[in-house]
Amino acid sequence: GEIRDYRGTVRGDKEMAAGSAVRRVVSLQQGIPTEAAKAIVKFLKDEGMKKVQATIQADQVRVTSNSKDELQEAMKRLRGHDFGIELMFGNYRS
Repeated sequence: GEIRDYRGTVRGDKEMAAGSAVRRVVSLQQGIPTEAAKAIVKFLKDEGMKKVQATIQADQVRVTSNSKDELQEAMKRLRGHDFGIELMFGNYRS
């Protein structure tokens, strides 16, 4: 079978199963790992976006700003950087 590397998954070791079959447990990761969340907050600070605030809330990073344009720019910059996880944006109000 084809093996693909999906972000947000943690692959376990291969195990022998019945007959000549092989089994591998794959765990799904929910939310943002602490290290990735810290990297996102640091990235936004390092980008010098003065009107954007980023805070870590449990397994999410909340990015706020009074400026809609600044939020869109922050999203654009975050999409263009590889944090090793898949980013999803939600609860965007205009």
